[in-house]
Amino acid sequence: MKTTLIRGTTIAGFLFIFGLSSGCVNQSDDGDHQTDDGDSNSTNSAEDKGSSGKAWKSVFDGKTLGDWEVTDYAGRGEVSFDENGSLVLGMGIELTGVHLPGGGDYPTIDYEIALQAKRGQGGDFFCGLTFPYSDSNATLILGGWGGALIGISSIDDFDASENETGDVYVFEENRWYNVRLRVTKAKLEAWIDEKKIIDCEVDNRKISMRAGEVELAAPLGLCSYATTGVIRKMRIRKLTPNEIPTSQN
Repeated sequence: MKTTLIRGTTIAGFLFIFGLSSGCVNQSDDGDHQTDDGDSNSTNSAEDKGSSGKAWKSVFDGKTLGDWEVTDYAGRGEVSFDENGSLVLGMGIELTGVHLPGGGDYPTIDYEIALQAKRGQGGDFFCGLTFPYSDSNATLILGGWGGALIGISSIDDFDASENETGDVYVFEENRWYNVRLRVTKAKLEAWIDEKKIIDCEVDNRKISMRAGEVELAAPLGLCSYATTGVIRKMRIRKLTPNEIPTSQN
């Protein structure tokens, strides 16, 4: 388990300053995590259904990128699939990632993305999930700023280290984490191992990408930073009307 005390203190300072903003509740804690430590990647090869009955659509087949492309980051590491069908974003000098040009036929609002991710090697973020929010995009960061920052970049031009979604979460190396992101017009919500870490009201707020190379991941992409990130069982589904906040309906 890796921690960076200096950066952790800096992040905590950001959270104290910005965490009092209305409209966002961060609920991460150090409770028990429920993970699937097996090597099966079976949900990559078929659709399954969530508890709501809406069908999940798998993103990767565990063998090829399909319509996805390796993102042209300077100093990127190798991108591959391992023997278990997991997508491996190899450690690069900075960013390594893949993206789906045009976003495919996936929804851009009122949807949910689920995946499993782990940090294989390195000390920075192992999962940067860039996602669409209507006509704009943002990125969910797991393990940034030396390994512990979680949050969404950007909200009202503040990145994950500066806005109220940011928090400190200690990730273990080579441990799978279940990640779920829900995107509606009214809210951005995220869970790690079924524990809600982000619950942020965003209606009438500016949602955008952090400026820089990470913008190449839009509209839908995955990346890591100077770290080997491993992704499996990534899938997307459209929300049912009952799952969309009533103020939005």
